[in-house]
Amino acid sequence: MTARTPGAHVIADDAEALAVARALAAEFRTGASARDAERRLPRAELDRLSASGLLAVTVPAEHGGADVSARTLAEIFRLLGAADASLAQIPQSHFAYVNVIRRQGTDEQRKFFFAELLAGRRFGNAQSEAGTRQVQDIRTRLEPRPDGSFTLTGVKHYCTGALFADWIPVLARAADDRLHVAYVPADAPGVTVVDDWDGLGQRTTASGTVRLDAVPVPADRVLPHHLTFEGPQLHGAVAQLLHAAIDAGLAAGALAEAAEFVRTTSRPWFESGAEKATEDPLLIQRFGELSLEVRASEALLREAARRVDAAAAGLDDDTAAEASLAVAAAKVQAARAAVEVSSALFEVSGTRSALASLNLHRHWRDARTHTLHDPTRWKIQHLGRHALNGTRPPRHGLL
Repeated sequence: MTARTPGAHVIADDAEALAVARALAAEFRTGASARDAERRLPRAELDRLSASGLLAVTVPAEHGGADVSARTLAEIFRLLGAADASLAQIPQSHFAYVNVIRRQGTDEQRKFFFAELLAGRRFGNAQSEAGTRQVQDIRTRLEPRPDGSFTLTGVKHYCTGALFADWIPVLARAADDRLHVAYVPADAPGVTVVDDWDGLGQRTTASGTVRLDAVPVPADRVLPHHLTFEGPQLHGAVAQLLHAAIDAGLAAGALAEAAEFVRTTSRPWFESGAEKATEDPLLIQRFGELSLEVRASEALLREAARRVDAAAAGLDDDTAAEASLAVAAAKVQAARAAVEVSSALFEVSGTRSALASLNLHRHWRDARTHTLHDPTRWKIQHLGRHALNGTRPPRHGLL
């Protein structure tokens, strides 16, 4: 078992997890704009996140973790997303691949990796590939060796978190063509992590390329991910819940910054007759509309998390479907709110808010970039199919 890194804290329960998240969010908010403007990668901030114990909050209680609820986990991501949407995005895959271990790991694999998490270790991801026919075409291969181990070969893109990771979970196909996850040390021979992300938003996620050149992988570092989808599962619901939480937080953060700008900087439009911008009735109306979008996002996020928790307590086809649909609804609303509010920030704040030096456009850039994850139009399709025909959503891990 890996010795715990000095200073790595172990969070006791949900209440402590939320308190730590609020404190870190306040701390991370302070430098968010400068990090984005300078594309200064948040290594120090991620070290603080690791040391705080937040990255281990879903470790089961029998292994020494807090095993927090989905509602708590979603709120952690919402708080971080409101402070810095790039920083909040980095650990999203971390928790998705913790869930793979919880569901598919052997006793020994769980023992080893949960100890790693409690020590403050970070998971990245090497999942998506470019140039394939569609997103679930995976060409990266695990080739068996005579001693029972594997070699791993492929190229991955959009690998958020990999540059900062201790372990990189890699989605690959084995000889039987079924999906597996190989957990690879970031410094393993044959692993190259390239910081080539040039997205217009989420600039500091370093969501670049991972190259895998005959990487040696012991047999006990490979998990059968395909089994996740052979029965009712919450893998996709939890992963999408965290995306929805980031969007809901982003919307709330943009609204708060817009309100602060109007209170301190904006001038009233001369036709309003108001002495201050905060007294302009049309601005008040617009802020009310935007507040409604944010509140709806937060309410649907809480409901989705409640459904996930309920399904975890009694998992079957019906509870898993209800959780996925509730998360889909939350993701659609949160994505809409994030884009609308971050765009309306300029509408309500006035011409000066468009100055590049203020970097208020980072909210819209982050929202526009992050909401491209998993198109909401297909989530609406699944909601409609269920409402009209009672059709359960598919088990593909993105819902």
